[in-house]
Amino acid sequence: MPSLKDLHAFLEALSPLSLQESWDHCGLNLGSLDREYQHLIISLEATMQLAKQAPNHSVILTHHPLFFKSFKTFNPDFYPYNIAQILIEKSCSLLAWHTNFDKTHLNAHFAKLLGFEHLHADGMALVGAIPPTPLAKLAKGVQDKLNLPYVRYVCASPSISALAIVCGAGCGYLQELKSVPKNLCLITGDIKHHDGMAAKSMGISLIEVPHYESEKHFVPLMADLLAPIMPSAQLFDCQGVFGMLTQ
Repeated sequence: MPSLKDLHAFLEALSPLSLQESWDHCGLNLGSLDREYQHLIISLEATMQLAKQAPNHSVILTHHPLFFKSFKTFNPDFYPYNIAQILIEKSCSLLAWHTNFDKTHLNAHFAKLLGFEHLHADGMALVGAIPPTPLAKLAKGVQDKLNLPYVRYVCASPSISALAIVCGAGCGYLQELKSVPKNLCLITGDIKHHDGMAAKSMGISLIEVPHYESEKHFVPLMADLLAPIMPSAQLFDCQGVFGMLTQ
């Protein structure tokens, strides 16, 4: 089994930490690179269930970091310290490969899942021109390909000829634009009311996908990439956090 330092180096070569967004906190979140480990668990994120189930001396490799902000108080009654406390007691380490991995692998994987290839990177997003397509048809295609009960959208133009795709929560891409492409639609998750208002004022349409649905493929994708050095990794499906009531 490779050392934690070797695993970190492999991941760094695969998807450099230098590519992460300035607000992100990728890499080693918990533990020491000099520590030995006995198990590797890959998950979208570190949940309470995962922390309780993880064997001692495990490395948890997640997409989402456990810590996004610096802190002055570590109170295990509150998130994320409640999860971290359990992992510390079990001598577990935690690695996160987030926005850097989005840029090198996950955005492209998600775009291909939606039926879009030959897009090019532009900051957080993959972008490209598409044949003029009614927004409603585009939204229905996203709904069908992801097998979703519904999708929300913001219509700034009834016909779409340019596309941007960001898995996870990607409305920050709107602030990166140097100019606004005509008839652009951004497909991403976690769209807030004011994100929609801002996009529509700029002439940009939006299609919202659930955060989990856009990024859940991190686990099998990362497992395949790590297979040459770690074929026995355990895959943990943390599943979506939201339930749904239907009439």
